[in-house]
Amino acid sequence: MRSALVITAHPDDVDFGAAGTVATWTAAGIKVSYCVCTSGEASGDDSEDRTEVARIRKAEQRAAAECVGVQEVTFLDYPDGAVVASLELRRDLTRIIRTVRPDRVLTWSPEINWEHVPTTHPDHRAVGEAAFAAVYPDARNPHAHPELLADEGLRPWVVPELWIKDGPAQLRNHAVDVTDVFDARLAALRSHASQVSGFPDLEGFLRGILTEQARRHGLADGRLAEEYQVVDTR
Repeated sequence: MRSALVITAHPDDVDFGAAGTVATWTAAGIKVSYCVCTSGEASGDDSEDRTEVARIRKAEQRAAAECVGVQEVTFLDYPDGAVVASLELRRDLTRIIRTVRPDRVLTWSPEINWEHVPTTHPDHRAVGEAAFAAVYPDARNPHAHPELLADEGLRPWVVPELWIKDGPAQLRNHAVDVTDVFDARLAALRSHASQVSGFPDLEGFLRGILTEQARRHGLADGRLAEEYQVVDTR
């Protein structure tokens, strides 16, 4: 493992779901890059200017990334709340994959998590579907989006491993112990002040989720974990 790419729909998705895992990767010397498909402009109340909301949310995501050792954050600026798994999005994600050339991609599930519907935002599922298609087969196929090779010189790349977040519970087959990086993980989430300022006990909320995930995977009492469906894509 030399590099990993995290593909999300919105600013803050990675920090609600996977920032602890990212922190363990960067601590191990793995270079992690983020690709955020929207700017999160469809949040806040009606009185706020959408352009300003997008600016704030991008700044918050960059600050959060720094908390867990990530320096490279790319925004694709697709419309928040209206993402579809189009060929255009697949092409843009293929471009990112061929540029970053990651050994691992982490993204959100294209399936519905019926146990916790708020994580199953349509944008999340559309990004997950497009990211999966970009990993397999688009990024590795020289005939997919041929302009990327002909015009931009981006050669095919095989991503051997796909990590999927927030899929159906029965498909989650791997947990990452994030106990030792919890402070950095919490700082990353707190960087999204526009989204989390209303939480009365953000730390308690987060600990509760991570404690339950650790319990489901048999970790010792007091440990905290993030869980995934890990897929071999070779």
